[in-house]
Amino acid sequence: MSKSDMKTITVIGSGLIGRSWAMVFASGGYSVKIYDNQPGQAVKAITEIRKQLQELEEAHMLRGELTAAQQLSLLSSYDDLAQALEGAFFVQECVFEQLEVKQSVFQDVERLVGKDVILSSSTSCLVPSNVFSKVHNRSRCLVSHPVNPPYYVKLVELVPHPETEASVMDATHAVMTKVGQVPVCLKREIDGFALNRVQAAIIAESWRLVKDGVISVKDIDLVMSEGLGMRYAFIGPMETMHLNAPEGLEDYMRRYGPGIARVLTSFGPVPDFCGEGAKEIVNEMCELIPRDRQHLSARMERRDQLLMGLSELKKDH
Repeated sequence: MSKSDMKTITVIGSGLIGRSWAMVFASGGYSVKIYDNQPGQAVKAITEIRKQLQELEEAHMLRGELTAAQQLSLLSSYDDLAQALEGAFFVQECVFEQLEVKQSVFQDVERLVGKDVILSSSTSCLVPSNVFSKVHNRSRCLVSHPVNPPYYVKLVELVPHPETEASVMDATHAVMTKVGQVPVCLKREIDGFALNRVQAAIIAESWRLVKDGVISVKDIDLVMSEGLGMRYAFIGPMETMHLNAPEGLEDYMRRYGPGIARVLTSFGPVPDFCGEGAKEIVNEMCELIPRDRQHLSARMERRDQLLMGLSELKKDH
């Protein structure tokens, strides 16, 4: 496929993730065709995107070199899958996190596109070998797992199917880089990918510390936001260790490795996140932020504003 043919991307699914992906791809200058199997939903998605792009432009937070109007002109909506796929070189699926639904979508897509079209799933917890098990040509398939919300958090995990060709990974990495995302490539598939495995470890130990009466919900969040998170916003755990000892990572592990190993052996079993014992933690969280739509929406908006501001700051570093 020549570069002249690599101008159109199809986004399947017009929910939050689908809309975010459409905005990201349009910010990089791609023509984006949004498809939803619910009639009228793709049109509504563009209406919502128009509002978001205008607000971002007014706040001087719009991504890319194009104006909001120029980016909006790159978007089109479809209720017909064949029309939505016509001319696309890359397909980003963003439907419900249900294996059978995704498998069915990719079966339909494969019948309608050429053999060189890259098929990418936004799944956050389903491995590629399952998502693409009913696709015949799996060499052009991968997971592109974004962090929610993708427009404000730029990391995207690229996870190959066991049969994915290296050229497909490279091409997807190039697309993601062009649109301003920060792609990381996993060398093989693994349950939870990388981000969710690290996140699960943090969640589990945070939950245990609160459940065991060591610390409050409010304070464990401060441990991250005002402690570890301050460093991790700019450097990861490996570099943090490397910089925290006079002679680098090997010196760090020589000094602190035994203590880390001792602490790790004290970790308890995987917590019960939904049982009777979880109610106290849930109630404590809801005292801080009530779970009604008004309060949650306000905090989500605050989160997105903070993420945009941090993203702008990171540009200069």
